[in-house]
Amino acid sequence: MPAYLTDEILTVAQIDDVTEYVLSLSGKAEDMAKVARGKPHFAEHCAACHKPDGSGNPELGAPPLNNNLWLYGGERAVIKQMISRPRKGVMPAWGPLLQPVTIKKLAIYIHSLGGGQ
Repeated sequence: MPAYLTDEILTVAQIDDVTEYVLSLSGKAEDMAKVARGKPHFAEHCAACHKPDGSGNPELGAPPLNNNLWLYGGERAVIKQMISRPRKGVMPAWGPLLQPVTIKKLAIYIHSLGGGQ
């Protein structure tokens, strides 16, 4: 995911609007004017990976945004931070540290936390 603020793709005000739009996808928006302004920016910059309805695309590493399952937290400040300067979502390699059976057990457990998604 691009760093929309650092890379100067969006302004601070536009990121605020997109943040509010993302919150609207899970029913948490408070400012409908920001939602309306953020929707076209989301459509232009985010929908290709996260889909227009925010349902995400796991094949691209784009998580759903329209539910209450958040990788780093669904609070306004966290969403704004992820749009501005994302963490890149890279998982470290655990193969050298864990036995294959432990990795499989962890994968099953983590899958169960995501509602089977």
